[in-house]
Amino acid sequence: MNKVKIISCLVLFVFSVFRNFAQPPGQIVKIVIAPDHNNWIYRPGEKVKFSGTVLQYGHPLKNVKIYYEVGPEKMEPVKKDSLQLPDGKFAIEAGTMNTAGFLRCIVSAEVEGKRYRNLATAGFDPESIHPTIENPADFVQFWQQAKSDLSKIPIDAKMILLPERCTENVNVYHVNLQNYRPGTRLYGILCVPKKEGKYPALLKVPGAGVRPYFGDVATAEKGVITLEIGIHGIPVTLDADVYTNLAAGPLNGYPNINLDDRDRYYYKRVYLGCVRANDFLVSLPQYDGMNLAVTGGSQGGALSIITAALDPRVKLLAAYYPALSDLTGYLKGRAGGWPHLFDKNNLSFNNKKDKIETCKYYDVVNFARLIKVPGMYSWGFNDETCPPTSMYAAYNVIPATKSLFLSLETGHWTYPEQTEKLGNWLLEQLKNK
Repeated sequence: MNKVKIISCLVLFVFSVFRNFAQPPGQIVKIVIAPDHNNWIYRPGEKVKFSGTVLQYGHPLKNVKIYYEVGPEKMEPVKKDSLQLPDGKFAIEAGTMNTAGFLRCIVSAEVEGKRYRNLATAGFDPESIHPTIENPADFVQFWQQAKSDLSKIPIDAKMILLPERCTENVNVYHVNLQNYRPGTRLYGILCVPKKEGKYPALLKVPGAGVRPYFGDVATAEKGVITLEIGIHGIPVTLDADVYTNLAAGPLNGYPNINLDDRDRYYYKRVYLGCVRANDFLVSLPQYDGMNLAVTGGSQGGALSIITAALDPRVKLLAAYYPALSDLTGYLKGRAGGWPHLFDKNNLSFNNKKDKIETCKYYDVVNFARLIKVPGMYSWGFNDETCPPTSMYAAYNVIPATKSLFLSLETGHWTYPEQTEKLGNWLLEQLKNK
């Protein structure tokens, strides 16, 4: 790959990561808002008040008008109104919820022709949220058979050294493997410490979208084999416009592809591809034979839980705001997980018996029930992509050792403290086992 191609791919990669996972950029006008409990958690029936300030250059903005709406997350608001703020400060009596869930207050203001927006979300007994998704009687057998079929397919691994990405201590390879069916491929970036020895391994699974990957060289520098995979069966070192065209074309809306057939649904290749990636990792001569972990955010958070449930070789996981959780929430009058297959925009298209049935075999909740290894999880209450109701529905059924690091005000992005905490925990567990 020439230098122009590398730069082009890097720009696309950085943009996609920033868009999906980075903290939003600052703005001249900020709407600061929070519920009146420091931990943002309430008992059902307990009233919540949202308070805040509209700031410009760090000072309250006088005589500004705000518009607000209050309601269960992702649902139609139960209260909408506006307020004129002489001193830039506001307080909104939002009422309560009588069942476990999340009540969200969204506030906006228009200043000099530009619209500003922020939100805060109160949790009502979130640890009592139960899933809406049903667990098929043959769920375990379905995936056991799928893994058995996969095991009969040769890995046929191919590795190409990428000298321009290697460092003094780490070799970097573009890897492709045969996936769940002959002729289908799985691609990723493998980073291996150069120093002779045996090392733990970390599988990094991706968030949603179509993009190139560059591998986790930084973790490999610390003495861990890393494999960062794509899910779409295409090389992960192509020109930037290839991914743009695929995302807008044949891979647009890929979570809906073959949703009416559990054996042909798009995510079957994805879930089994994660197991296949582990087949490859544990076959490496540098692998220590014991310590294998998986991590990712959003779609990758879902894949982290799913991979740990499917593959007993995985010893721990770290998941950020897992998607694909409790997908049928919308059919029961509450928020469901990304990709929102049954929300009001998709309901007429997807609200069919065969599609609902397929979802049961791919929902994170039903994999979470099978987790047997320690895990650390992290998300915020303000996530509009992966609603906290859906994530708690999965988290609450995990029977294994687990810890949740809440970063309350975050949406579908992370603060550095979150990635540091989960990253350090993974590294400590992998290297001290």
